[in-house]
Amino acid sequence: MHDLLVKLYDLPSTAELYREVESKGIRIVRVLAPDIENVVAFARTFYEGWASECIAACSNHPISCFIAIKNHKLIGFACYDATSRNFFGPTGVSEKERHQHIGEALLLKCFEAMHADGYGYAIIGSVEEALMFYVKAVNAQIIEDSDPGVYRRMISYEPNV
Repeated sequence: MHDLLVKLYDLPSTAELYREVESKGIRIVRVLAPDIENVVAFARTFYEGWASECIAACSNHPISCFIAIKNHKLIGFACYDATSRNFFGPTGVSEKERHQHIGEALLLKCFEAMHADGYGYAIIGSVEEALMFYVKAVNAQIIEDSDPGVYRRMISYEPNV
């Protein structure tokens, strides 16, 4: 797995992408405080650790997590400044809602917010399976010798029973 680097000052145009997603009845919005528990529970369905990262992102001011909503139902999320400042992730879209450009719209909403916050670059941490998605969507570049990166400090916990 590698970390990826993205130039936030050179993002693709998003108007057409956002129109396409909205035409499917999908809204991309920043998380509201009353929805945090639901978003964290949704993140947990992907990976337990992502719930903790989502809590961190939702503790930032402003909240650094965006969600995709369809018919008042949560179908995707994306965070930044969660595990580490200037990092994108975690992110996930419901399996049955994939391949509709929702992940790309969430990614770009986060990157636009990061750029507005003054970041020139973003790091996408610990990427393996989605490498080509990020390369295609935002021209992400591999950061050599970045595995395991900031995640090297993660601990393992097994309760004493």
